[in-house]
Amino acid sequence: MEPNKNSEAANGCPYHQDASNKAVMAETNQEAPAAKCPVMHGGNTSTKTPTMAWWPNALNLDILHQHDTKTNPLGPNFNYREELKKLDVPQLKKDLHALMTDSQDWWPADWGHYGGLFIRLSWHAAGTYRISDGRGGGESGSQRFAPLNSWPDNVSLDKARRLLWPIKKKYGNKVSWADLIILAGTIAYENMGLKTFGFSFGREDIWHPEKDTYWGAEKEWLAPSNERYDDIDDPKTMDNPLAAVQMGLIYVNPEGVNGVPDPLKTAAHVRETFARMAMNDEETVALTAGGHTVGKTHGNGDASLLGPEPEAANLEEQGLGWHNPHKTGKGRYTVTSGLEGAWTTHPTKWDAGYFDMLFKHDWELVKSPAGAWQWEPVSIKEADKPVDVEDPSIKLNPMMTDADMAMKMDPVYKEISLKFMKDHDYFSETFARAWFKLTHRDMGPKTRYVGPDAPQEDLIWQDPVPAGTSNYNVDEVKDAIAASGLSISEMVATAWDSARTYRQSDKRGGANGARIRLAPQKNWEGNEPERLARVLAVLEPIAKQYNISVADTIVLAGNVGIEKAASAGGYNITVPFAPGRGDATDNQTDAESFKPLEPLADGYRNWSKKDYVVSPEELLLDRTQLMGLTAPEMTVLVGGMRMLNTNYGNTKHGVFTDKPGVLSTDFFVNLTDMNNSWEPTEKGLYNIRDRKTGQVKWTATRIDLVFGSNSILRAYSEVYAQDDHKEKFITDFVNAWTKVMNADRFDLSQS
Repeated sequence: MEPNKNSEAANGCPYHQDASNKAVMAETNQEAPAAKCPVMHGGNTSTKTPTMAWWPNALNLDILHQHDTKTNPLGPNFNYREELKKLDVPQLKKDLHALMTDSQDWWPADWGHYGGLFIRLSWHAAGTYRISDGRGGGESGSQRFAPLNSWPDNVSLDKARRLLWPIKKKYGNKVSWADLIILAGTIAYENMGLKTFGFSFGREDIWHPEKDTYWGAEKEWLAPSNERYDDIDDPKTMDNPLAAVQMGLIYVNPEGVNGVPDPLKTAAHVRETFARMAMNDEETVALTAGGHTVGKTHGNGDASLLGPEPEAANLEEQGLGWHNPHKTGKGRYTVTSGLEGAWTTHPTKWDAGYFDMLFKHDWELVKSPAGAWQWEPVSIKEADKPVDVEDPSIKLNPMMTDADMAMKMDPVYKEISLKFMKDHDYFSETFARAWFKLTHRDMGPKTRYVGPDAPQEDLIWQDPVPAGTSNYNVDEVKDAIAASGLSISEMVATAWDSARTYRQSDKRGGANGARIRLAPQKNWEGNEPERLARVLAVLEPIAKQYNISVADTIVLAGNVGIEKAASAGGYNITVPFAPGRGDATDNQTDAESFKPLEPLADGYRNWSKKDYVVSPEELLLDRTQLMGLTAPEMTVLVGGMRMLNTNYGNTKHGVFTDKPGVLSTDFFVNLTDMNNSWEPTEKGLYNIRDRKTGQVKWTATRIDLVFGSNSILRAYSEVYAQDDHKEKFITDFVNAWTKVMNADRFDLSQS
């Protein structure tokens, strides 16, 4: 392997290696010191000497600055959904069908068919999704960037994306990489005989890595699984929010837990991993079997000879990685997972061959040519063997991974597998639905679907919400709410709690549907069940009186509270409101799948369920990013919420004012007032004293004080503390509030 030539000393910088200086040093027998380039290579993005590395405990706001518009080469006015209207979908699908059997010399197709490769491409893009925080998945085309493009589990998928490039080039902006990557796998299945469930366009590309997504604490690829489990024998102890068993894998190690074959142990890890991808046992078996009905594994060579991954490869590789010097390095000599062989007799056809092969043979452990553990049949007829990918006259043994053997040996998985084996049509339908779920889980509700193949059926995992009415007098409802006797804090806190569950990662949660009144949300500790029940008892009759949704009524109540608080401060405003939310029912709510949406901390309401290893301010950033808010929006919302007296349990931490309930800049004014001093009291709490008298004026949490201590957040806070920005504060708070309330209103904006 050649050394990486991208170091500073070899980057062609004209300031390096001054010839005359070296000559002088040579004459005096002195060794020339390394030249220091005056150009900062990498700037603050350098992984070696980032600015913040000097202060490792400082709060890093980078997670809120991802996907800045400046990274998008298409410009701020580009609208992907408008471009989609120009897409010739039938022709695109026709081109993809043709590509499946258009084998390229530079990367030949197994058996002349790219189906298995493109299915793996789609699977590995979508399969990073995890229900715990909604991150991962194929919705943004992030597989093009590090670290995903260089994960060990994604070897050779760089080739799959390059095979798609001519089609992407042809259709340009009318189809995103994200859509094309997922569509390629779906078309592959169609081309091999599966009746698919459908497909939706609408995934919009990102333009740089999601570097702040937590993929695990390990410092090396494929580090032992023990590092992310409290107890490796109890899969449920895997570190949240992770779903894969090892760094660099999509789900489980095909050789077994930590590379040690044990199908029953693997079954337990498969079950937990797929549950964290929002799949039940039947869907898990269907996806495992359906994914392995076609294609093959690749391990006919020495994996240690592979060149560096794409991100580490030399310039001449042009973004491709894992160069294989073994013979042709492709075709029958391809090395990816290290396992070698096909699962079925006819790996380019959708058939029942997987279950036939699995249950009609006894299996034994062997090593692949690359040295990986795999299972092969003890005995098998020549007619049942798959043929070589290049020479159909050569017959080879099929293989199974440890996860495949789990489908036969785990009692629950075995029962489901036998059911599928007896009813191929049922298996095909179950798989088609599970594949659709896998590839669309992070797209959000059906209202976001685009294209002629988008299915019309309502699926419970889409969190369906019936359409609400918008034909009513908003002012009359607001008057009724204002006269209801509810306090400002009760109205605002309830609306906030209803909306704060929204996750931009997978478009779940939010105020639409008013699921805060249903299990499990109505019982969440962070929603203060007693207070919530009391407020709903007032708002639900108002909703019924005016024949509108409770969802709209809750949001309107929050707006009423803000308008009253602004008016008390001398500003008469109208908070924007878009009617039309609906109310979900228990039957439309998969209560189990909503459990991961429960907030464990909410810095906006100065609350944490318990003490965590992660600091409260870092938890605030995580929630802020999931809600799709910027750092300035976070700042103005926290300051405003404190003044609205919305703290959990009505605590007074951070309520830096003698006028609680008045929407004012007092939080920022008093936070930045140098007449105050600050002292820690108990863990995470602080007193704010008058410097002259020593009197305690207020108390605060870490969340409150970070807006004065962090240099970036202080800069934002100072903006709102200025005497000339009182009106700006009101405007910015209302805009940020409205953004939160409308975050899940995909009928208003399809972005």
